[in-house]
Amino acid sequence: MSMDSIEMCNITKIFGNTKACDNVTLKIKSGEIHALLGENGAGKSTLMSILSGFYKPDKGYIKKNNKIIRIENPREANKFGFGMVYQHFKLIKNFTALENITLGVEDTRFGFICNYNARKKINYICNIYNFKIDLDKKVCFMSVAEQQRVEILKLLYRDNDILIFDEATAVLMPHEVNGLLKMIKKLAKENKIVLFITHKLDEIKAIAKKCSVMRKGKLIDCVDVNKISEEELSEIMMGKKIDFEINKISGKDNKIKINTKKNILEIRNVCSKNIKNISFKIYESEILGIAGIDGNGQNELVNLLTGLDKSISGDIVYNKNINKNINLSKLSIFERNKFFSFIPEDRHKHGLVLDYSVAKNLALKKYFDKSFRNKYFIDVEKINNYSKELIKKYDIRANDSEKTLSKNLSGGNQQKIIIARELELNKKIIITVQPTRGLDIGATNNVHNYLIKQRELNNSILLISLDIDEILSLSDRILILYQKKIVTEVDPKKISKTELGLYMSGTKSRKSS
Repeated sequence: MSMDSIEMCNITKIFGNTKACDNVTLKIKSGEIHALLGENGAGKSTLMSILSGFYKPDKGYIKKNNKIIRIENPREANKFGFGMVYQHFKLIKNFTALENITLGVEDTRFGFICNYNARKKINYICNIYNFKIDLDKKVCFMSVAEQQRVEILKLLYRDNDILIFDEATAVLMPHEVNGLLKMIKKLAKENKIVLFITHKLDEIKAIAKKCSVMRKGKLIDCVDVNKISEEELSEIMMGKKIDFEINKISGKDNKIKINTKKNILEIRNVCSKNIKNISFKIYESEILGIAGIDGNGQNELVNLLTGLDKSISGDIVYNKNINKNINLSKLSIFERNKFFSFIPEDRHKHGLVLDYSVAKNLALKKYFDKSFRNKYFIDVEKINNYSKELIKKYDIRANDSEKTLSKNLSGGNQQKIIIARELELNKKIIITVQPTRGLDIGATNNVHNYLIKQRELNNSILLISLDIDEILSLSDRILILYQKKIVTEVDPKKISKTELGLYMSGTKSRKSS
């Protein structure tokens, strides 16, 4: 069914003391790809969640083909033809990918669910858009990138007419992103309406016709994408100019030298049920990048290092000094916390207690410090004062400051809480997985600068990211992870983006240097 238009008229949504959406009016025509751009917490996801029935507006109304409609819940939104890929996944963890994709629209035969046709249709969609997914795998065992694919397939499977993509490409590989963007263009040609939320300006330039920019809940501008540069778009979004260049230069001689005489962490022939004989070193004052296509052992490696998984053989040696090395593989997950800061991939599952306040999450790993105690009790005032400092330093935008529940923040601001908490622990080794997922341009630049600052302080960073540009621009060395083993080491200054992609896909290989 073709559509004429969708219009959101004077939409207002209030959470506590904050207007997440402030009198927003937006109109999109059929066959149009309309981008929505804004900082973390600008109100983009809230606005689209109203359109998809997840929230109800406090004021305003929605029109479809010039007729006012009432959307009470996501099921009703689906009946009206609305479908959304959520930034914070709406998946049932104990269901398989297939069960999540077909939930609510299952085929039945004689009163029993029949998945034959559903499986056939989903496999057809996966083949067209080059998606790889195990339909029988439970979501609780999936990486964030795999969960992202399930969310996208949920949308495509339902054949909706109004499609909302909220940060749908955040953790996809470049070939998957290209496939998804081509698919979105194809859907627009089929006269569907596409709303595309992303922080990646090059993606907006590649597919969108119009771009609406939001700031602090208000619609600031609607621009013609073909008549504006990425720099101008970012300036409208942030209200100031953004420097896109990552500056790793520091010190009097304008160089940071990796101290190759001292490795701070050494992984020696480590094996587990899921990892094959991995060995490498992390040197003091370096950012070591791990590049690989999702599902090639990144999560398994992180679990081994942090103690979430046990190694079968091999050693993880922390070199405190020349005379004292500590074998971390013999320590529990709690004991390893003394040596690592950890920014996890899944901020909801491993990063935050969502029902805790911002203050409690920021103090989660320091509440037992003497500085936060009054004799035998936690000093709440000291924790709140500490939290206020970090909220200001890391630009965490919370409605009621440190008292705000973490679950009520945007994804980007939730990520800032984790980054602030972990970096303020002042550990020698920082393990970070997808640190800028869902962050806007300004926040992404800030995180990159924070990591570089840690490097300048003689700390070491293990950076695992699916963003090839991030890996290339930040890393001092890059290890390629393929089929759950390290296949080679490359110099980011001497390798192109294309060549790195060939190593990651296993098309090209060589012995580690």
